[in-house]
Amino acid sequence: MKDICMTIFADFETEFIAIISRLSAAGTLAPGLDTSRVVFELPRDATNGDLATNAAMVLAKAAGMKPRDLASLFADELARIDGVNSVDIAGPGFINLRVSPELWAKEIGTILSKGTSYGKNTIGKNAPVNIEFVSANPTGPLHAAHARGAVIGDALAGLMEFCGWKVTREYYINDAGAQVDVLARSAYLRYCEACGRDIGDIPAGLYPGLYLREVGTALVQKYGDSLLDQEEGVWLDDIRAFAIDMIMQGIKTDLAALGIEMDCFSSERSLVTSGAVQRAIDRLNQSGHLYHGTLQPPKGKEPEGWEAREQLLFRATDFGDDTDRPLQKSDGSWTYFAADVAYHLDKLERTKGNLINIFGADHGGYVKRMISATAALSGEKDRLDIKLCQLVHLLDNGQPVKMSKRAGTFVTVEDVIKAVGADVIRFIMLTRRNDQTLEFDFARVTEQSRDNPVFYVQYAHARACSVLRQSQKDKRNANYGADLHLLTNPAELNLIKILTSWPKLVEAAALAHEPHRIAFYLVELAGAFHSLWNAGRETPSLRFMIDDDAALTNARIQLVTATSLVIRTGLNVLSIKAFEEM
Repeated sequence: MKDICMTIFADFETEFIAIISRLSAAGTLAPGLDTSRVVFELPRDATNGDLATNAAMVLAKAAGMKPRDLASLFADELARIDGVNSVDIAGPGFINLRVSPELWAKEIGTILSKGTSYGKNTIGKNAPVNIEFVSANPTGPLHAAHARGAVIGDALAGLMEFCGWKVTREYYINDAGAQVDVLARSAYLRYCEACGRDIGDIPAGLYPGLYLREVGTALVQKYGDSLLDQEEGVWLDDIRAFAIDMIMQGIKTDLAALGIEMDCFSSERSLVTSGAVQRAIDRLNQSGHLYHGTLQPPKGKEPEGWEAREQLLFRATDFGDDTDRPLQKSDGSWTYFAADVAYHLDKLERTKGNLINIFGADHGGYVKRMISATAALSGEKDRLDIKLCQLVHLLDNGQPVKMSKRAGTFVTVEDVIKAVGADVIRFIMLTRRNDQTLEFDFARVTEQSRDNPVFYVQYAHARACSVLRQSQKDKRNANYGADLHLLTNPAELNLIKILTSWPKLVEAAALAHEPHRIAFYLVELAGAFHSLWNAGRETPSLRFMIDDDAALTNARIQLVTATSLVIRTGLNVLSIKAFEEM
């Protein structure tokens, strides 16, 4: 049984299970109805009431009744629960409830008792999960799009840890293949430059970024001029390894500046040289998932120079892919896909749990084939989930940002961190779903206004802390025995409802692998708190501290304390600072 933070929603779900038991015992309903999909939650439209449930909609078929008829039966039972003022049926069978304000107010006590553990749960049951993210080719520094995948991956890891999973953060180093040989040749050219040679224009096909000058200088420090005028076979392996290591050190530095520490770095080259690819191929072959055959050209187009040839193919279509996938090239060497298959087998065997990959948008074509391969290797359909991160458009006052001088072709993560800081990057990267394009405007994300979501949330926490400091200065410390039933204003109740929805939101976000929901929630919570603050400025009776009403003041200080705790907890989950002063 999952560990549930007891909130008003969980209380009503427990009450509903008791209702089902009574109705089943009386013969009104068939026994054994599955209530696992029944939820009580805030209605999308607050005018519909305080709570809404899908109970009649999800149980109608199993109960053999029309949804509205079943809703009517449930409504009569729900109306008998203490604190329920009214029950209404809407549409085809949705049930809306209005409850006494006292039921909401008591939730503040739960938040205060739990502190920053409020919402924490054990639904993960300490199960292992491997989250692979970033995994940029080690041919240059990280760019802004990499930052988005890095933040989403790390935020998801923090969220799942908060919900009881045992998480491994992993980076896959693509240090095999043609691109790292190109890196080695590019680095050798910069080495020659550092030795005083005139290298002229960078030849087409090599990496032109100025960051490779640093690699060239470092190579001179290690080798002197001993590699000058040597054949490629003499220096290629050593320079490739040196350049990869140096660039990876820079990538690790950038990740650390973003507040990200990987648990594991896996090497593609190590897999290839260890025979892991052959072992993965053998595994698929033994399971009957391979055959020798000829693929047809892509529908509607035939690539230039394409010719039909027999290849070793994986039966990816048996697992939902659009076509079977080749594992071996015509020269007998493995395809990139074969190495990826070996890597996923390695992860499955190492972690013994589920896998999550955070990919860039340009890897969309890999989704079905990797899910298919993982299903074939594990014998289970849902062992791998892949999240695609769409592009990031960097702007400054609405105008595209120019390329980095150091990188030559893109804006580096290092540039963005220096410009706005890690907290801003982490929050803004979560203000859109991963599958939506994101605009990152330097001018907007650094302004102190409600249009800047990270400032809006951090300022709400700082405002709450300011109220608490003032209450301590005036010796009005919150008395946890205060009468929370005094919190009856609609703005107060709205804030309480949002606070109380935190545990359910956390659980849903973790199960869906969607950390952006936390950022969305924090913006909504901050908005409710700012609205209550502003209402107090306009209407003195709504201020947090009332000179002649100690009881109401104590209750409102508890509400402010609860708000600060939940905002801080949410920011902690995302590894973003919760400032007490701004």
